[in-house]
Amino acid sequence: MTEVKRPELLAPGGSLEKLKTAIMYGADAVYIGGEAYSLRAAAENFSLEEMKEGLEFAHERGKKVYLTANILPHNEDIAQFEEYIEEIRPLGFDAVLIADPGMFDTVRQLAPELPVHISTQANNVNYRSAAFWHRLGAKRVVLAREMSLEEISQIRKNTPPELELEAFVHGAMCISYSGRCLLSNYMTHRDSNMGRCSHPCRWRYSLVEEKRPGQYMDVFENDRGTFIFNSKDLCMIRHIPELIKSGITSLKLEGRVKTSYYVATVVGAYRQEIDRYLEDPDNYRFSEESYEELLKVSHRPYTTGFYFNKPDEDSQVYTSSSYIRDYDLVAVVTDYDEKTGIATLAERNRFFAGDEVEIIRPGKPYFKQVIGRMENEEGEEITVAPHAEMIVRTKLAQPVDCWAMVRRKKAE
Repeated sequence: MTEVKRPELLAPGGSLEKLKTAIMYGADAVYIGGEAYSLRAAAENFSLEEMKEGLEFAHERGKKVYLTANILPHNEDIAQFEEYIEEIRPLGFDAVLIADPGMFDTVRQLAPELPVHISTQANNVNYRSAAFWHRLGAKRVVLAREMSLEEISQIRKNTPPELELEAFVHGAMCISYSGRCLLSNYMTHRDSNMGRCSHPCRWRYSLVEEKRPGQYMDVFENDRGTFIFNSKDLCMIRHIPELIKSGITSLKLEGRVKTSYYVATVVGAYRQEIDRYLEDPDNYRFSEESYEELLKVSHRPYTTGFYFNKPDEDSQVYTSSSYIRDYDLVAVVTDYDEKTGIATLAERNRFFAGDEVEIIRPGKPYFKQVIGRMENEEGEEITVAPHAEMIVRTKLAQPVDCWAMVRRKKAE
């Protein structure tokens, strides 16, 4: 039997709830952002107290938490960053992600015991760059999204084996090189390299000739539309064997601004395929059910990005910048009575008695059922749960725990 090194499944944690969800659904590690110095200012992010709670939750379960601090700072940011490192140093993070050499030097000086991962924002695309960061003391390099599996294999062969390699395998793709974009800053004065990207690559564009102001022409002379910078989402779940064989240490999922339902579903799908492959690499066959799970979250059409060849026109979405949303999260389980099979649900979207739903659970396949009798908090029978956060009790067909979620397919 072929021996395969187990890769890390690294999930996004945009909030304390999402961190816990990612871990319960199978992540080996979670990356989070504080209230400053993270490139996802739109995420809920973590206060110091939430960091402490998240770290305790993860470490009790043998999981890791990495802190992102990968902005490209200006002079006025440096003094505050030094104070920030002093604050987070005693918390016990398993690593901090850095993109800027000055911030890297600051961390190495102020917290030399804290492992440093070099962010994808540093544009790591060759083995000399990776080896350079390793010599300076970096434990891991996060590779640029614009790399093929062949290039990654070359980096692995030409770098010390103790240097870890991390790569994005699922989620949104930035139209600019590894996120190093000036378009947002130029158009809206919101600096993407400081975590405030306004995503102008997702906007609709037309062409204007300078002597014909106000006359807007479609960029394409056909009916495909004009979303010329709008990339499809990355999805490599069909290619777990190739990813692992390339030498990637950590398989990274994008999505700190996504929902807990998104995190649970995507982490669960990748966890299942990774484990199935590791169990028997020689006889592994991809399960189509895992891909179907990824179609049940909000997403753009999927692509394999740069892994097998450079993207062409088929890697863009020209007709719309909207997401595909075929399923709604309608409730989360907050309690379950094993004797009666009655689950307590907190409503997220309106649902009815008689609805066919799917219940997803950590580490187990989802199951379908029709919602039967429902009661409100007062024990009164109801036929609809119309209010957000409304508490509903109903019997479920199989046992669940408080991490389970209830989803429903949208009416066609």
